[in-house]
Amino acid sequence: MSDEKNENIEKDEEIKEETQEQPEMTGTAAEPEVVTEEKPKEDEAAKLKEQLMRTMAEYDNYRKRTAKEKAELMPDITARVVSEFLPVLDSLERALAADCADESYKKGVQMINDTFVETLEKLGVEKVPTEDFDPSMHQAVQQVQSDDHESGKIVSVFQNGYRIGTKVLRFAMVSVAQ
Repeated sequence: MSDEKNENIEKDEEIKEETQEQPEMTGTAAEPEVVTEEKPKEDEAAKLKEQLMRTMAEYDNYRKRTAKEKAELMPDITARVVSEFLPVLDSLERALAADCADESYKKGVQMINDTFVETLEKLGVEKVPTEDFDPSMHQAVQQVQSDDHESGKIVSVFQNGYRIGTKVLRFAMVSVAQ
């Protein structure tokens, strides 16, 4: 019987040793499983983060590109619209040059003309200078003999020219001294 007790005690000790060894093994075996489960999640998170960064960069580039295109188009659009209003300005100038018996009426037209010119100046529109003839800003419709003016100087202006910056909206129609 004592042999049986000794065998039972030995078996109990073996079982205890096995149970003590098993948690250690399962603990070490469980760690690689956690790492393998977290690694795909980390990879996916990194991919999503990279995709987000690329999308944000693309949007930022798009925003900058459209702002640049808008800034480049603005002068052309302004020039086109202002060009359509130049005949109105010409009509106001002719109305001011005409004789009028009613001074208050003429004063009203002058005020409208002044307001219109101020608005054009705010948009960057200015009259083309008419001292020296420049073929890039003037259209010579007549050459005249003049003792009062040097050759190449503008004698008279038939229609004012206008520009925005360096872009000519309408050439000034002038007569030039020979």
